[in-house]
Amino acid sequence: QVQLVESGGGLVQAGGALRLSCVVSGSILSVNDMGWYRQAPGKQRELVAGITSGGNTNYLESVKGRFTISRDNAKNTVYLQMNSLRAEDTAVYYCNADVLRRWVGVVNIWGRGTQVTVSS
Repeated sequence: QVQLVESGGGLVQAGGALRLSCVVSGSILSVNDMGWYRQAPGKQRELVAGITSGGNTNYLESVKGRFTISRDNAKNTVYLQMNSLRAEDTAVYYCNADVLRRWVGVVNIWGRGTQVTVSS
């Protein structure tokens, strides 16, 4: 069973910072693209930041300069450092990854999500 386990969410005041982590657990050969999505109440899920296995990154326009995505390939872990948080960043944040599994091929997997609440 391959899983993504997120951690690091919580309640923070506007202007504060949080760091999210997501680790891939289970039997895999490699991890390809990884990313963080978020979904606020009543809104569609959106890509916040993505990172390729080679380290290329892309960001949602509204988080550029505030959020930084990074990964540790040796630990199969992706991070999202969130600074200068705003009330509008409040959402459930989901980790997503393309993992290569033996006999199965590439599989896209979602984490269960972690709540980030920013108080104004």
